[in-house]
Amino acid sequence: MFVLLIAVGSIGISALAEEISLVPMPNSIEVKDKGSLQLGRIRRFVVNAPEGLPARELLCSVFKHRLGVDITKPGKQGVEVVMQIDSTLYGNEHYRINTTQRLLEIAGSTPEALYRAVTTLDQILMADVKHTLSKEIALLKIEDKPRLSRRALMLDPARNFLPVEDVKRYIDEMWRYKFNVLQLHLTDDEGWRFEVKSHPELTAGAQFYTQEQLQDIIDYAAKRYIEVVPELDVPGHTRALLTVHPEFGCCITDSVALRKVHGNNVMVCASQPEVYKLYEDVLGEVARVFKSPYIHLGGDEAAVERNWAFCDKDRELMKQYGYSKPSDIMNYFFDRMLNVVRGLGRTAILWCENDNIRMPAREYLFPYPKDVVLVTWRYGLTPLCQRLTRESGHKLIMAPGETAYFDYPQYKNDLPEHNNWGMPTTTLQRSYTLDPGDGDNIAGVMGTLWGEAIKDINRAFYMTYPRALALAEAGWTQMPQRSWESFKLRLPPLLTDMMKRGVPYRVPFEIYR
Repeated sequence: MFVLLIAVGSIGISALAEEISLVPMPNSIEVKDKGSLQLGRIRRFVVNAPEGLPARELLCSVFKHRLGVDITKPGKQGVEVVMQIDSTLYGNEHYRINTTQRLLEIAGSTPEALYRAVTTLDQILMADVKHTLSKEIALLKIEDKPRLSRRALMLDPARNFLPVEDVKRYIDEMWRYKFNVLQLHLTDDEGWRFEVKSHPELTAGAQFYTQEQLQDIIDYAAKRYIEVVPELDVPGHTRALLTVHPEFGCCITDSVALRKVHGNNVMVCASQPEVYKLYEDVLGEVARVFKSPYIHLGGDEAAVERNWAFCDKDRELMKQYGYSKPSDIMNYFFDRMLNVVRGLGRTAILWCENDNIRMPAREYLFPYPKDVVLVTWRYGLTPLCQRLTRESGHKLIMAPGETAYFDYPQYKNDLPEHNNWGMPTTTLQRSYTLDPGDGDNIAGVMGTLWGEAIKDINRAFYMTYPRALALAEAGWTQMPQRSWESFKLRLPPLLTDMMKRGVPYRVPFEIYR
C-alpha cells in the first residue's frame, strides 16, 4: 500500500490540497522544500515508448493549453522532458511524476499508466496558478496506482437517447478523473438502441445507434483508455423487445394488451426456443462490435411471480426440471444465455438480486454461476451482497444505491425526478462515504445514472458531477489518503475548470458553509 509522504519542511496537507487540487488524490506525494522547475523553455523532449502514444498527444495538448508552450519544438536552452515506460513499475496504471531543477520525468508501467500520469500533471498545472502563470511547476514526486482496477460510470440511453457526440463529451470528462469503464444501458422497456443487422425490426421507427456509430464511440473511448461495456437487460426490462415480438412474452402475447400493463411487469418467456435464438443473434453482433471482455445481461427486477408463475409453458418447465418455485427458472434461463456469452469468449455481468428486494434477505435469488461478475445496487442490501460474494467467490462491482445512484436527488427538493417514487437524497458528502473495501473479490466501483429523467447530456452532467469526483476517489485512492475535509478544499478549482469547458454541474453550495 502507498503512503502519503510530505517531506520535512514542505507545505502541509491542507495547503497542498488547496494548491494542487488533485482528484482522485494520489496515493504517494512528496513535495520538496524549495524551488520549481521552469517549463517555459524546453531543450529536449524524449519519448521512450511506443509510437502513436495517446499520452504523448495529451501531454502536448496540456503544455499548449496550460502553459502556451509547444513542446514539440524544443530550443537550444531550457529543461528536459522525458516520458518513458519503466519496467520496474507494476500494474497497468502505475505511474511516477518527478520534477527536479532540470527535469520533468513522466514514467509509467504501460502506455495507459503514462496517460493517467498526464491527467495528474494537467490537474497540477490547472490548479497551482501561482506556479503555472510563471510557466513553472513545483518540485515534487508522485508515485501512484489505483486501489481498484475498474472505475465505471453508466449512461442509460435506452430511456432517453443520447447522440453520439454527447456520449463523447461524457467520455471527455471521465478520463480527467481516471475513470476507465463506461457502461451503456442499451435496451430496456422504453427503447432498444443497438442496431441488430439480422433483426432490423428491433429498431424500426426508433432512435438507435448504428453499429458504425457504436464503433466510433468505442474507438474514441479506447484512445482515452476507457472500456465500453454493453448492457442488454433480460429477462425483465424487455417491453421494447416484446412490443416488436409480443409472441415472445408470457401470458400477454399481443401488443395492444402489452401497452396496458403497468411498469416493468412483463418478461420474455423462458420456455420459448425462439427467444434464445434471437438473443444468440443479438449477442453475436454485440460481440463483433464491442471489444470489452464483458457483456452485461441485467437480470434485475424480473417480475417472475407475474409472468413465469402464470405461464403454462413455464410451469411445465418447472415440472420438467424439478423446480420448486418460479424463480428457479432463472437457472434454466441464464444457463442458456450464459452459454451463448461464454461461446463468444466473453464474461457476463449481472445485477446482484436476492431472495427479497429488501431486508430480511438471506441468499441469492438463484445460484449464480461462478464465472459471473455481480453488481451490488439495491438500497440496504450491499452488506449482504458483499458477504455472499465473499463466501461464493464471485467478483463484485460496488454500485450501492446509497452512494452511487446518480439519478437520486443531490439535495432536498433538488430537481424532482420523473415518476419520483420517494427516492432518497444522495448528497455529495454521502457519495464520498463509499468505502468499497479491499477484499480480493472487489473488482471496482460504478456510478449509475438511470435515464428516465435524463432528457439530454446537460442534465446527465448535472446529475453526475460533482458526485462522480467522490466516486473517482473511492475507486482510486486508499482510505488513509482520503479525507472529506481535504476533498472539499480540492474541489473549487476543478469545478471552475469544468465550467470553463462548458460542462454543467450542480454547485455544491453546502460545502462552503
